[in-house]
Amino acid sequence: QPNLGILVSPGSPSLDQTEATAMTTSAFLNKHKLQLAVNASYFYKFQEDAPWAYYPRVGDRVNVVGQAISNGQIYSQADADSRWSVICFDTQNQVQILPQNSCPAGTQQAVSGNELLLMDGKAVAPSLASDRDKPYPRVVFAQDKSGKKLWIVAVDGKQPGYSEGVKLKELIAFLQGLGADRAINLDGGGSTTMVMAQPQGAKILNAPIQNKIPLNERPVANQIGFFLR
Repeated sequence: QPNLGILVSPGSPSLDQTEATAMTTSAFLNKHKLQLAVNASYFYKFQEDAPWAYYPRVGDRVNVVGQAISNGQIYSQADADSRWSVICFDTQNQVQILPQNSCPAGTQQAVSGNELLLMDGKAVAPSLASDRDKPYPRVVFAQDKSGKKLWIVAVDGKQPGYSEGVKLKELIAFLQGLGADRAINLDGGGSTTMVMAQPQGAKILNAPIQNKIPLNERPVANQIGFFLR
């Protein structure tokens, strides 16, 4: 859509070889005057020992896992692990979810995921064949075959009595029902956060859980945001 803008959080490389500064998804949306935003890449360093003992806090330095591109600038290189895949947006906002660890030349915005869930409408996630597929908070991007339709799914979890999360096989079946052709799994767990713009600022659309505290938003390495030009 020509009136739609897409933005991945810009990197901020420093002399200590870290790539980004941790920020909440709400702060990212407010800072860049976006309409919608969701957390994106896996990252490190991460620590969650107790409500008072965790990393990162807002402003702490972190590294992105896998390739990340913002406004055409690569600030995190592709991961050597061949299991990682990417979601790429070109200058026309055409989306490509690819079974490879880097995006094609000319990509404007991109992040990496740890697992491809759908390819040609068929389930391909390695985790489906293991006991790792358990209910969990998740963030997934999916596209139709044309690359013109994009679904963004955020599922809460880790909160018995409200939501324990979703298994990948359940999520894949849901996406297939929507008509998705390809899908990629991004950072989930306590990072899972989707926000939208309101006159008073960002409104959180889900119920994130950080440090076992419900409705507590986690600072993360980067996000994907959408705005009207």
